[in-house]
Amino acid sequence: MSDVMGLRRNYETDVLIIGGGSAGTMAAIKAKERFPGLNVTILEKAHIRRSGAIAMGMDGLNNAVIPGKATPEEYVWEITRANDGILDQRTVLYFAREGYSMVKELDSWGVKFSKDDRGDFIVHKVHMEGRYVVPMPEGSDLKRILYKKVKSRHITTINRVMATSILTRNNRVVGVTGLNVFTGEFVVIKASAVILTTGAAGRLGLPATGYLYGTYENPTNAGDGYAMAYRAGAQLTSLEAVMIVPLLKDYNGPACAYVAGPYGGYTADPDGERLTGNDYWSGELIMHMYQAKQRGQWPAFLKLDHLPEKDIAFIEHVLHSNERPSRDRFHANRGTNYRHRMLEMSLSEPSLCSGHSASGILVDEQARTTLEGLYAAGDVASVPHQYLLGAFVIGKLAGESAALYAKGASSSEPDPAQIDQEYERVYRPLHNSDGYHHEEVEYKIRRTFSQYSTPPKSGTMMNIGMERFRDIRMQDIPRLSAHDPHELGRTLEVPFILDCAEMSTMSSLYRKESRWGFLHYRLDYPTRDDVNGLYRTIVGRTPEGTMMVGQIPVPDPIITDKSSAPAQPVNK
Repeated sequence: MSDVMGLRRNYETDVLIIGGGSAGTMAAIKAKERFPGLNVTILEKAHIRRSGAIAMGMDGLNNAVIPGKATPEEYVWEITRANDGILDQRTVLYFAREGYSMVKELDSWGVKFSKDDRGDFIVHKVHMEGRYVVPMPEGSDLKRILYKKVKSRHITTINRVMATSILTRNNRVVGVTGLNVFTGEFVVIKASAVILTTGAAGRLGLPATGYLYGTYENPTNAGDGYAMAYRAGAQLTSLEAVMIVPLLKDYNGPACAYVAGPYGGYTADPDGERLTGNDYWSGELIMHMYQAKQRGQWPAFLKLDHLPEKDIAFIEHVLHSNERPSRDRFHANRGTNYRHRMLEMSLSEPSLCSGHSASGILVDEQARTTLEGLYAAGDVASVPHQYLLGAFVIGKLAGESAALYAKGASSSEPDPAQIDQEYERVYRPLHNSDGYHHEEVEYKIRRTFSQYSTPPKSGTMMNIGMERFRDIRMQDIPRLSAHDPHELGRTLEVPFILDCAEMSTMSSLYRKESRWGFLHYRLDYPTRDDVNGLYRTIVGRTPEGTMMVGQIPVPDPIITDKSSAPAQPVNK
């Protein structure tokens, strides 16, 4: 046990960013650029040199609107269709307009994008209509570049500290509490503005392999931001739209149509024929794959063996050196090779991730949540299908907005009683020496979600799941046990995972229709209802501490077809 376990350490800053991944580092950089005199701090439970979903780099930007290749209006219309009309077009249009300048800035920082002989960005077509994919085959050093930019701007970083709660006073954010997962110290950070960039809720369902941490999403992203925002009083939206993506069988990496598709690779049926008309990641694609399985055209396969050697070698280089370089060892140990046969695919476990779907914290066109002083960006913020470039663009927006707010905000002290209550909750598992190990309870939650709340869904199954979740909350969570700081951090993630499981299931029960293709496919309500279903579900917390679910209208569209100009201005 650490000698400083339980000791308190206090910090103070103007803008605090929780999460040092792609959105978090960009938010910090842009907040500091906006007002250099402000104190800007990143709180990261790993180390920002190699943290977040792009810790090992990325092979491309999936949704860049490059002039001459596509227009912002075309992109907004495409995402509106992919998201079945349930979105705030203002934030998507802001992203579409600002994406190109962000690509150019990243290029100037040394991020390596593919270019043609004239020096123009190469753009591939993967989406249903437009061309938006900008390859970065040498993108393995992306996170190191961001880290250097953070250091050069003298932004404070606090590594190895896991945020545990958002502190509020008079319905306004005033700081954050955390646990140092190395030393066990209790950290309190007073802040005028807080930005959540904590990534997806990746540990929600169980992978087919059964490995708790063998998830498609970065397994350190356990839904912390979703749960902390909910507990602090912010609203979340579209949590019924879970994310499911095509994977290579038994490997937690994508099948990578974004990389292979432009060179002729595709998703095939057992006979080698193209299984889907388009490999763009959407609920519609997953529905096509589910229906193929019901017809007996399963499993699906990644087909590259018909391609020329030079194309296979290039695809192999990109896939094996960026994002998930363990792919090389996986294939070597399996004895599989893109050249010799098709590779079996499967579907990922469900998770919550706005970057690939729509589920996240409700934000407006300034990246503000519904709680004063709290902002969100990246996979945790509900800006549908934003991917990596969206994390950068909305991260920039959140950083600039939070900095402006913090500059004019009056100082407010955190409530000592709230801090003491969180301190007691954080260290309670240390006193349960004969309690449950965190992996036992986490497995129980995620198995329940996979069995009762994963598509295809039904009201009967989800109601049973909610009963199981309530039992876990009453009987198992109080008996969680930990013996050292690292184990305590993992233990504190378990209630976050349970919060996400309940919020998603409650949202799914509320929406009595099917939408987003397979992502919210209900057997008892199998059709899409555009008469009664065009709303955004909202999950929040009542003053008494209970979970509530409701709806708000979808904001009036500003793009009504791919060629239309905005019907109203969008605030920058």
